[in-house]
Amino acid sequence: MAGKLPVSPLAPKGGFPDLPVIKGVRFAAVAAGIKYKDRADVMLAICDDTATVAGVLTKSKTCSAAVSDCRAKLGGDGSGGIAIVVNSGNANAFTGIAGVDSVHRICEATATATGIPTNNIYTASTGVIGEPLPDDKITEAISKLSATASEDGIESAARAIMTTDTFPKGSTRSVSVGGRTVNIAGIAKGSGMIAPDMATMLAYVFTDARVSFDTLQAWTKEMADLSFNRITVDSDTSTSDTLLVMATGRADVDVESAPEDEIAAFRVALFEVMLDLSHQVVRDGEGATKFVTVAVQGAESDEDARKVGLSIANSPLVKTAIAGEDANWGRVVMAVGKSGAAADRDRLSIWFGATLVAKAGQIAPGYVEADAADHMKGDEITLKVDLGLGEGLATVWTCDLTAQYIAINADYRS
Repeated sequence: MAGKLPVSPLAPKGGFPDLPVIKGVRFAAVAAGIKYKDRADVMLAICDDTATVAGVLTKSKTCSAAVSDCRAKLGGDGSGGIAIVVNSGNANAFTGIAGVDSVHRICEATATATGIPTNNIYTASTGVIGEPLPDDKITEAISKLSATASEDGIESAARAIMTTDTFPKGSTRSVSVGGRTVNIAGIAKGSGMIAPDMATMLAYVFTDARVSFDTLQAWTKEMADLSFNRITVDSDTSTSDTLLVMATGRADVDVESAPEDEIAAFRVALFEVMLDLSHQVVRDGEGATKFVTVAVQGAESDEDARKVGLSIANSPLVKTAIAGEDANWGRVVMAVGKSGAAADRDRLSIWFGATLVAKAGQIAPGYVEADAADHMKGDEITLKVDLGLGEGLATVWTCDLTAQYIAINADYRS
């Protein structure tokens, strides 16, 4: 893609957050020249000790070789250390046996440089689909990455995994468990091709707590379903979507043996990191100028509410109306009707912000369009729908669809 994009107007204020050291994890990044010139494009995260890794990965039937390899490795005992290698600029997807061989070579080079078993090395690639990965550039960089990895290198790692992202994404929470402070820190990348069917494009979350694989895997899936799986930029699911969560245990705190209230506090903190990262992905949606919350209630089930929310959030007509600051609530009616969820026209209510625009299947009594139009002028938009059928609830998040999105993706490979 030609030129450097300006930072999204929806980017979090204050820049990249000050993430704490996660005991047991070191990070490094390097400019290997995969696609981008003079910018870091490969990152390495190393945990030298036994750790736990959980994850969820794309359900795409055309997933990358790295996704298949990660899926096969999840659930291992983590003994001998864990390493994560990620490159940007090339997705290593739809590359046949050559892509599989690239993953193996990267894992072998990482094992040689770090001493970590190959079955504990996880890789990911993001970027252009269908082009052979120049993995020699990655394998040649591994020794340098291993030698320079440090506990405070997480921001450089976050920058190295960016593609069309306009800002690096990081989030953190701390919580007291067993009288000790447990830290959680995460990074993510994602801007376009975002309609996850598991997680987001790429996200990595680290904690120094000790959590067993079965528990961490269950929590990761549950929390991804309520965060990364509730965002959409353009309704397209990536071939590379990967979320990995690593628990090093170096804080000497076993979360599962803690009192129930402290377990709950840890779960909340972990979820907040995932939710924050997922929202940052939407805020960096290609060409986005508005962050949109779609809240659905009154559905027959939570799943129906999710269907309606995503139908609204994925509608090009709804998203372009938001971009144009047009309070065109008829497009929301359309999106509800096509969602496939149970709906009754004459029980439907719709709000734009605090303004009730439609009720009982028609325009709301006393509705003044200027009130809804004022809400559309902001950069934080809320659309609320009540189906009037039951207790089902769901919230999803999206952004507007602008001419800049088209410009970015029309020349992505040039």
